[in-house]
Amino acid sequence: MVAYGILAASAVLYAMGIVAQSVAARRAGHRSGAGLGLLARLATDRLFLLGFAGQAGGFALAFFAREALPLYLVQTASSSAIGLATVFGVVVLKWRIRRTETWMLTLMAAGLVLLAGSSEPSIAKDLTPTAVLAQVGVLLVVGVATTRVSRTETFLLPALLSGVAFAVVAIIGRALAHLSIASLPGNPLTWLMVTAAVLGQASMAVALQRGLATAVVATVDATTIVLSSVVGLSLLDDRVADGSGPWVAAGLTAVVIGVLVLGTQARSQSASARLTEAAA
Repeated sequence: MVAYGILAASAVLYAMGIVAQSVAARRAGHRSGAGLGLLARLATDRLFLLGFAGQAGGFALAFFAREALPLYLVQTASSSAIGLATVFGVVVLKWRIRRTETWMLTLMAAGLVLLAGSSEPSIAKDLTPTAVLAQVGVLLVVGVATTRVSRTETFLLPALLSGVAFAVVAIIGRALAHLSIASLPGNPLTWLMVTAAVLGQASMAVALQRGLATAVVATVDATTIVLSSVVGLSLLDDRVADGSGPWVAAGLTAVVIGVLVLGTQARSQSASARLTEAAA
């Protein structure tokens, strides 16, 4: 039960981070340059740093949850942050909640219940040398692509790249979570995970300048959920309770649909403006 409480707290921190980072990125204006350059500029913005602290806190709690819980549960629980962001908009920005949003929030909650009931705790297998090299190759591709996406006008490509990078973070984190904290600084995989997290943040910063926060986060989360769940089940010994395979598939589908649909429910620019003014 403690692990589930940790996941809930992680989702709350992620939601806070999403809102703060979105406002900071939009406040910075649409500037040219690479994703890492944008991230460096935003690093001087206190609101962005607050959002980053929320993301970091959410990651830390999710990391501890990965010690025993499978990736398909941890990542879907973390993705509920977009639902919490919608609730934040309703409560703070006085959005009128739409019928579709109500249904999707309900669908996501049902999916999480199915996944929680179908999961089976386990310690992850170590990544093989081949799997580690594959992670390095993926990050090299993401890094090169991130330096070029600043020329695009759409949020989709940088959001997808961010999702891939955060999937690497989740995969490596699951493999490391059972180790002692004292041993992590000396483990090369720890620094590969940190590199992936920085690349994910850089790509997300670009995406947030070009699209609404909910749409960006929906794309990032959906990508991360799918990739990390597949790798967790196939390579890391993530387990499913006997006879619960169909329920896991149904739960994953429900959460991914909820995340994507909520992300497409674009809010008016006036609502975003009110949030920006409130944060200024």
